[in-house]
Amino acid sequence: MLQQERLHRIKSLLNRLHRVSTERIINDLKISRETARRDIIELESLGLCKRVHGGIVGNDHVTIEAPLNIRTTQYAKEKRAIAKCAVQQIHSGHTIFLDAGSTTSIFAEELKTLSGLTIITNSFQAVANLTSNEKSVDNQIILLGGAVQSRPQTQGDLVIHEIQRYHVDFCVLSPVGISPFHGATSFYIEEANIAREMIKHSHQSIILADQSKLNVVSRVQYAKPTDISMLITTADPNSAAHEEDFRSNFETILFA
Repeated sequence: MLQQERLHRIKSLLNRLHRVSTERIINDLKISRETARRDIIELESLGLCKRVHGGIVGNDHVTIEAPLNIRTTQYAKEKRAIAKCAVQQIHSGHTIFLDAGSTTSIFAEELKTLSGLTIITNSFQAVANLTSNEKSVDNQIILLGGAVQSRPQTQGDLVIHEIQRYHVDFCVLSPVGISPFHGATSFYIEEANIAREMIKHSHQSIILADQSKLNVVSRVQYAKPTDISMLITTADPNSAAHEEDFRSNFETILFA
């Protein structure tokens, strides 16, 4: 089990129980005491818990991102609807950036219905989805080079330098959270840096966010509301507490 998945499971326990013993972590995750200790230290360094005698207690409300294989199954119907809506904004001849997210991976599948595109991404899953069709589609697919760690994507300075070589029509991004006050946020600073650079080198930026991401703030901001050209979601902010804030802070909102 990768550390990212272990951290997500420990944080889920914390959210439910508010206090979790080290023994509970060891038994539930079936890991060694040393691995549990390292994971607890990592969670505390991220500001997501506080160590106490015999275990940990919840620290705050920062949203941690689940692993991609888990996120892909969450709100799958809504993400598919968002992806289909986003594809309608893209036309032959466009060059687009895609970041590494569950919704953008589904969006990549929908892009196979189009041709004549140049698609630039750091996501292994997006590339796999774009190339899974047996039929040959006339799209150029570019995987950004960089370091590979625990997540199925490239990251680091090499990716940033590669992005800077391009000026594209759209970047299509899927954040951990989107807020009318804090804009688009990510849990990992490396992912935020990549998304921020993609926005800088795009004519327009499109954010894909299902209802679970609305009014959510994660650790690192990568776009202010004014940096975002279009928000595509399945939840109408009319039903949310911040209706006027969404409508006044985002240039365009589309509902899938």
